[in-house]
Amino acid sequence: MNKKILWFLSVLIIASFVLTACGGTDAPAPAEEAAVVDCKASADSDEEGSYQIPTIIEGCYNVGFVYVGPHDDGGWTQAHDVGREWVEENVPEAHTAYVEIVAEGADAEQVIRSLARKGFDVIFTTSFGYMDASEIVAEEFPDVDIIHISGFKSNEANFGNLMGAMEDMKYLAGMLAGSRAKMDGGDKLGYIATFPIPEELRLGNAFALGAAKTCPECTIDVRWIFTWHDPILEKEAAASLFDAGASVVMTGADTPAPAEVAPEGKYGITYDYSGNCVVDACLTSMYWNWGPVYGRIVEESMAGTWVGGWEYFDADSGAMGLLGFMEGEEMMPGVVDLPAEDLALINDTMAAMLAGEFTRFDVFAGPITDNQGNEILAEGEVLEQLDLDGFAQFGVPCETCMYWWNENITAELPSLD
Repeated sequence: MNKKILWFLSVLIIASFVLTACGGTDAPAPAEEAAVVDCKASADSDEEGSYQIPTIIEGCYNVGFVYVGPHDDGGWTQAHDVGREWVEENVPEAHTAYVEIVAEGADAEQVIRSLARKGFDVIFTTSFGYMDASEIVAEEFPDVDIIHISGFKSNEANFGNLMGAMEDMKYLAGMLAGSRAKMDGGDKLGYIATFPIPEELRLGNAFALGAAKTCPECTIDVRWIFTWHDPILEKEAAASLFDAGASVVMTGADTPAPAEVAPEGKYGITYDYSGNCVVDACLTSMYWNWGPVYGRIVEESMAGTWVGGWEYFDADSGAMGLLGFMEGEEMMPGVVDLPAEDLALINDTMAAMLAGEFTRFDVFAGPITDNQGNEILAEGEVLEQLDLDGFAQFGVPCETCMYWWNENITAELPSLD
């Protein structure tokens, strides 16, 4: 019998005992009552290889998270951990646990398999490089729901793909960066990129398209660091871009390095976590709000209604934001004095995004030309989801695909070898 059905039946049996006890006079004495399970308690863990693998709590719905960085990295992983805490606090009978700093590849496969063997009901794997490992383990454990963040694979059963249109926020951040550079008399911007995957080119191109709206003469340089989380490398890359003349540097990595090393009169834009934009040199942060999305998926898994697929949510989901431009947030010091028409453009576009009237496909709408002079999209054309997600070189059956740089990016395309 499917273990989700067993879990659901056990809840019903417990409920029936409670109702019977309430209706009769022969209820057991308090000392004889079954102990109440605390699903919010911390569980033990067992050492397996170089990782501590948490155990489940019997009687709870156990949800595991696999992190590529430390849970408090100030960026991508911390945003996921805040989402995990949301599930713990808001989904009754859910118990959550995580394994952090898990290397992509064989290590990830070992950790995901160990969680499945321990009896976790749902496992969220939160890095692009966990995709193949997630797929393999999902086939071995058909009663475990495995949700991979980013990537492009699904078995349309217990293995699904989840990502959001952060290109929306990067597009708005590009408008903001272009406005700041123009006001300061500069015409250069910078982008710290992690790995040569579709996500990084998609987000870099969205930033470039936004910058062109407020600073048509601005160009964008790129530094590849080939890591998701390395505070030293991220600072070195940011410093290199500033030294090369960039007025504003945006990052695709995990730490707030661009804001931390920005020279006086220059600015950084941080990523992933709303709490990492704390210095005056930070213009904004493009951040995730994973909790409600994770909570919904866990509840669907509990009910046996979740089916793995390709879920890609847009800005109207409320699952992402741009610091200083969301309800109740204050603008950072480097933003408040920008031209009123630029701030109005950003605010109006944000309002349309939140209303579902401006989506990721509007971000990538023609005409678009690459930095080699090739027409990517003609006027009136838009990219498809497969184009946003894939490289043909990775075997994705996309038509236009994402292996191109927008015309205002001065960098060469990354090697895919």
